[in-house]
Amino acid sequence: MKRMHLHVSVPDLARSIQFYETLFGAPPSVVKDDYAKWMLEDPRVNFAISQRGVRSGVDHIGIQVETPAELGELASRLKTAGAHTFDEEATTCCYARSDKSWVTDPAGVYWETFFTFGEAVTYGEDAAEAAMIASSEAGSCCGSTPKAAAVACC
Repeated sequence: MKRMHLHVSVPDLARSIQFYETLFGAPPSVVKDDYAKWMLEDPRVNFAISQRGVRSGVDHIGIQVETPAELGELASRLKTAGAHTFDEEATTCCYARSDKSWVTDPAGVYWETFFTFGEAVTYGEDAAEAAMIASSEAGSCCGSTPKAAAVACC
């Protein structure tokens, strides 16, 4: 079963954790100095916040899958539809190890499809930012304008 993913950049992590704990009625499942994540069942969402973005607000959205086969299926659908994807294998991002496929939708929103297979002790870095910006500048990724802020990984 797939899970919706939302990643929001926030200016004040502690204040935001308090707000979302109240909204969700649950504490985050992961808390770091610059990051927090809730793995909720109702609604079924992987909701993450971080202070790593340049601009506050929705950083990216995505779909978390439970198997590599599901990730391959989603990436294949995007490619069949003519979308340019940026695929990553065994990347460390957001204190997790994941395989990913990134795409920019026609409105310029970054979407991440990913399969997480382990934890990491560091936030990690994500090569998706450079690839997505380069694709956008080349006009091959839905014709969107490149994002000024770094793509935060989830």
